Amino acid sequence: MLSFDIFYSASLQNIHWGKLKEVGLVLAHRQNSMLRLKKLIKIVLLGGVSGGTFYLTCGNDLDLTSFGVVRFGRAALAAVCIAVDYKLLFSKYDKSHPEYSHALHQVHLKSSLRLRNMCCKNGGVFIKVGQHLGSLDYLLPEEYVQTMKVLHNQAPQSDLTLLKQVIEEDLGRKVEDIFVEFDPIPLGAASLAQVHKAKLANGQVVAVKIQHPKVKARSYVDIKTMEFLVHALGWVFPDFNYIWLAEETKKNLPVELDFLNEGMNCERIGKILSPFKFLKVPAIYWNLSSDRVLTMEFCEGGKVDNVQYMKEHNISVNQITERLGQLYSQMIFVEGYVHCDPHPGNVLVHPTDSGPQIILLDHGLYQTLTDDFRMHYSKMWLAMINADVEGMKTHATALNVGDLFGLFACMLTARSWKSLTEGIDKKKLTPEENMQIKESVSKYLMDISTILNRVPRQMLLLLKTNDVLRGIEQSLKSHPGSASFMNMSRCCIKAVTDWELNLCHSWHCYIRIKLYQKIQLARLSLYSVYLWFTSSTLATLTRKYWSPAVS
Repeated sequence: MLSFDIFYSASLQNIHWGKLKEVGLVLAHRQNSMLRLKKLIKIVLLGGVSGGTFYLTCGNDLDLTSFGVVRFGRAALAAVCIAVDYKLLFSKYDKSHPEYSHALHQVHLKSSLRLRNMCCKNGGVFIKVGQHLGSLDYLLPEEYVQTMKVLHNQAPQSDLTLLKQVIEEDLGRKVEDIFVEFDPIPLGAASLAQVHKAKLANGQVVAVKIQHPKVKARSYVDIKTMEFLVHALGWVFPDFNYIWLAEETKKNLPVELDFLNEGMNCERIGKILSPFKFLKVPAIYWNLSSDRVLTMEFCEGGKVDNVQYMKEHNISVNQITERLGQLYSQMIFVEGYVHCDPHPGNVLVHPTDSGPQIILLDHGLYQTLTDDFRMHYSKMWLAMINADVEGMKTHATALNVGDLFGLFACMLTARSWKSLTEGIDKKKLTPEENMQIKESVSKYLMDISTILNRVPRQMLLLLKTNDVLRGIEQSLKSHPGSASFMNMSRCCIKAVTDWELNLCHSWHCYIRIKLYQKIQLARLSLYSVYLWFTSSTLATLTRKYWSPAVS
């Protein structure tokens, strides 16, 4: 089975994309090109599935999903059906047609359901990609985002016997010899692994993350399948280019499948963010870990989007989002080392006397930012916070966005251009503005696709991370106020000036930049005090006392 998968993936790799595109261009310029294109794709698809079916007849009681050709067949069939539906829509309606918006909504919904169904059947890598799509709230049509979001809670579970076999193969001992208790019901199941609660002989309660048995073996073929289909869809729809999705999956998946790397990420971020006493990351048990098994400290807490848990434990939702903002501002702007999978299952909250403790889990996916990128990204945010249009244009151009800098700024902030030019730190996000932004995604989908293919690859995971964090804020019904922007500005200023200090070659330069840094940070601190005063009870009483005298 493995050799067949390798042969199959090699055949995908050897496809000459230039020749394929030439054939497509010839077909596209002939009469009835769409019908011929559909026939061509169906012939290729039927040939592949027929060969796979013939191969499968050689075995009995086999899991069809184990074969790459079957997973490819499902994915290709879904891709062809989706492509045909959109082609039919675009050929039937012009964008100015009164029924176009409703018809587009229906096709988005139908296609997203088809895509989700395929991801669930294929499992593993496909669910991982589906979860990624479900995180892009302000980058994909709402129908896709809402449909794919459920994959975070519907990942398939592996048989316990197979999981125990993984533990015994990797750790070289029977599960019963390692753990005195092992809960057969998982704490959670994800696309690549599932986690079980267990107890060691010394009484220590641990969480054991075990990789799904067949994920790694299937991953190479599935990535090649995805690469093929994304290129094919890009050929059929040149304006909708999502090759970046396949490239990012190809780059990140092997790293996420290495649990020893995840353990090292966990320890590293714990040290980097040690000044934030409200943050907790689990301790790693290295002697009970491998590239497919990660044993770590069990951490108590409620999911970060569980509003009922917050009410029961009297936890301030505003303080949660503020602390999350502090952590991510530090990671992105100052450290350049970012945890890129903060969906609610990976962020827990635990009540303490000093406020909510943030527990960060699942450290498999991190993005390391280059200094050059980090500087331009920091300056871009400073420009957006200060409503500096020229600054936005300058730093968006440095990030390869060019003339689409306005849309790019809206993507980063999930705010309208009007709010950006008036000051996002002063103008609160309203439900109407939020709805307007989400509805605009379909309208600007081609431009969004262009931006995603232009920006440095480091930006892609940051966009996803931003959207996930905004999703948490919306679940908690907590929106960032001026204080959040003050903290972000503080980190941006520190990042930029610290970098400039490193480039200084004289005391005069060093003193000038250090003084500028101190003045800017002091101005932010004074402004924070002003904001606190204007929103406090004392300010209300003062205004009430003085208002008669003024009148």
